[in-house]
Amino acid sequence: MRACTARRRICRASGEKRKKTMTLRTMTMALSAAVCLGMAPEAGATPSTQIWIPSSDVQAFKVTHLNIDTYLRARNEGDGTRKAALSMVGPTIGVLPWRELQAEVGFDLMYQGVKVLDDNPLYFHAKLGTPEDSLGKWSPALAVGGYNLGTKDRYTNQNICYGVAARTLPVLGRISAGYYAGNGDVLVDERGERDKDGVLLSWDRTMKEVSDKLWLAADYQGGQSSLGAANFGFAWAFTEKTSVIFGYDIYNNRNVAGKNTFTIQVDINL
Repeated sequence: MRACTARRRICRASGEKRKKTMTLRTMTMALSAAVCLGMAPEAGATPSTQIWIPSSDVQAFKVTHLNIDTYLRARNEGDGTRKAALSMVGPTIGVLPWRELQAEVGFDLMYQGVKVLDDNPLYFHAKLGTPEDSLGKWSPALAVGGYNLGTKDRYTNQNICYGVAARTLPVLGRISAGYYAGNGDVLVDERGERDKDGVLLSWDRTMKEVSDKLWLAADYQGGQSSLGAANFGFAWAFTEKTSVIFGYDIYNNRNVAGKNTFTIQVDINL
């Protein structure tokens, strides 16, 4: 999130100072390498995000970002039980020095109260992107990547690949749109049918009229698997390097995903 959003406002700052250029050949080689990395099992689970979906933002070169995310159920299930909280923690680091082409890689440890999943908590993610105006005046930001690249076949290897484009509009804020596809053996609906792809949509804006520390966002991920959800929330930047998101997640298919959740996401640039 950013034009300068509360969650990731600091990740871009150091990258903006670098004016290094590269030849078209170098850019092409880096693009090919990063896309392959994003699809490889050892690549990196929570990329730079909005509330739920990946954003077009990319972590600044050599800056390590630590995310600590928690999802708490808003209500009990129909049988009176309450699903365990989902918690994850992990780093993301920027790995390319150029402003015009940026990349990040990382991993997360994710725990959700299910033994076979919690015994295999490691997930990877990677992203490659270009910021707004880098391909010409009024060109959108573009990003491709992969996340939830798990290590347990048929359980945690959702292996989601995505592409997203974003543009900041005067007054309105930033609009993003994209598409994702993952492993249909893992991403299923309540009937066990494959439900592995869908749209990615979001809006976000720094509320400078109130404070440049306040950021609002809403996003949506299509599909009837556990990934499908509409989400909204706000973030507050407590310092130049620390911000916290407070959000609410409304799942498209609660037969699969369970009851809606509150989310608290702490973001720290180290």
